[in-house]
Amino acid sequence: MKVIMHDGSVQELSFEDEAGRGALRHTASHILAQAVKRLFPETKLAIGPSIKDGFYYDFDRETPFTEEDLAKLEAEMKKITKENLKLERFTLSRAEAIALMEEKGEPYKVELIRDLPEDEELSFFKQGDFVDLCAGPHVTYTSAVKAYKLTSVAGAYWRGNEKNKMLTRIYGTAFSNKTDLEEYLTRIEEAKKRDHRKIGREMGLFMMRDEGPGFPFFLPNGMILKNTLIDYWRQIHTREGYVEVQTPIMLNRELWETSGHWDHYKENMYTTVIDETDFAVKPMNCPGGMLVYKSEPRSYRDLPMRVGELGLVHRHEKSGQLHGLMRVRCFTQDDAHIFMTKEQITDEIKGVVRLIDEVYSLFGFKYHVELSTKPENSIGSEEDWEVATNGLKAALDEMGLPYVINEGDGAFYGPKIDFHLEDSIGRTWQCGTIQLDFQLPMRFEAEYMGADGQKHRPIMIHRVVFGSIERFIGILIEHFAGKFPAWLAPMQVKVLPITDRNNEYTDELIAKMQAQGIRCSADKRQEKTGFKIREAQLSKVPYMLVIGDKEQEEGTVALRRSGSQQTQTMKAEDFIAMLADEIANKK
Repeated sequence: MKVIMHDGSVQELSFEDEAGRGALRHTASHILAQAVKRLFPETKLAIGPSIKDGFYYDFDRETPFTEEDLAKLEAEMKKITKENLKLERFTLSRAEAIALMEEKGEPYKVELIRDLPEDEELSFFKQGDFVDLCAGPHVTYTSAVKAYKLTSVAGAYWRGNEKNKMLTRIYGTAFSNKTDLEEYLTRIEEAKKRDHRKIGREMGLFMMRDEGPGFPFFLPNGMILKNTLIDYWRQIHTREGYVEVQTPIMLNRELWETSGHWDHYKENMYTTVIDETDFAVKPMNCPGGMLVYKSEPRSYRDLPMRVGELGLVHRHEKSGQLHGLMRVRCFTQDDAHIFMTKEQITDEIKGVVRLIDEVYSLFGFKYHVELSTKPENSIGSEEDWEVATNGLKAALDEMGLPYVINEGDGAFYGPKIDFHLEDSIGRTWQCGTIQLDFQLPMRFEAEYMGADGQKHRPIMIHRVVFGSIERFIGILIEHFAGKFPAWLAPMQVKVLPITDRNNEYTDELIAKMQAQGIRCSADKRQEKTGFKIREAQLSKVPYMLVIGDKEQEEGTVALRRSGSQQTQTMKAEDFIAMLADEIANKK
């Protein structure tokens, strides 16, 4: 398809190209805006970009749009695509652009123009009678947008500022053909079924309350899940030579000024005053980790020093961005800080990559890797950034791990490697990260005594595997649709006696399983067995044991696996041994 680029040139691009995909979806947003202006001409236009999986457009209308309006808008969009309107780019001076948008009664566009440099020539795109302030890119004809769907309606503050007016945001998606669109919509429907907020409520894992927006409450089953993940984390980190520490949740302003967070991150931090001194609740664990390193003299013989921390951190997120466990204001970060020499950089990074690969493989995640380089607001010398970036590249290259370079998206103190995992329905999530940092050891004047008897500055790796444990739990809930492998499931076995005569044998089974550390319980209610099985299935227990007179007499169990209609008879001790092995080896 032909695409009009930002500079007005026309290129031949496919939907597989990121630019081509963005152009098609950006054009779909303009078609939506044109449909809105045709059906509801009093509506004011805000912005309408393409985004990762589609597009959106923000509108200001006295009566906000609802889900019921989407069908009408889609029907009008179909008319516009059939009209095969040509998209034409033209430019105006700032004064001409303001005059045009004022004439059309578009105050949000006027505000955007006034915020641009006075000498900048502004580009517009026209399709039929519709004109929009826009840098592009776009396809050349509306008919190129063949497959699209308006998916939802939400509120959005103008320019993302809570002090501004709330607008209506209409989301949609677009593809180059109907087959791909239908596959995407099927995935979206599957995602709704897997929504971790719904499953988390049904399984008694966690809850959110108005008394603490963005601050999750973990319920008993959720604590089992969380602690199981933490136990696994501790197991593999002990094996890999990490020590664990815990640093305070609140530290004074001087520390955050030293670390650079007070200047670079303060808008995301919660602060208070204690004894007339400014304090901040920690948004990150690393400055406290620096104090641990500096707590005693260090030698080159101590390095590499691998220090882990399961630290509760708090970050201010806007209320409109909060989403279950995926976007919260407090979370447990499975941090580790590795202090090392320059010579140890590549080996240590390779060790972390292997650890992250082991964890993601255990849960059945595929992943891809991005290397993010120096951002505009960086601190430190060009030389340090070059050494750090080359160290990360060398580790990835030596391991033969493919990666994409993400220019300018590093942390302000160093470059990073991000791991984007893919779940069971093809969505990607950024979780693991490895950040190389020359700056914090310098700011904190961290040192070690070298083999030459001189003091040297260590280099620091910041890394997480789960990322946020809370968010990782949300991802796992949706990945498994709540049907966790037995080692992770809050309740691993439900025993279902058919009559009261079978209760004594049931209690014996429960005692034997609990002695093996198996999480189990019995459903002794006077209900039909089919009802009990359905209840256990709904609660997503991996194994159900139906116990009747025959099983009691023969010392067996009638085994039902979650999601299966088949029953398998096993000796009770064989089942317990099988499950204990499955749990121990995290199968």
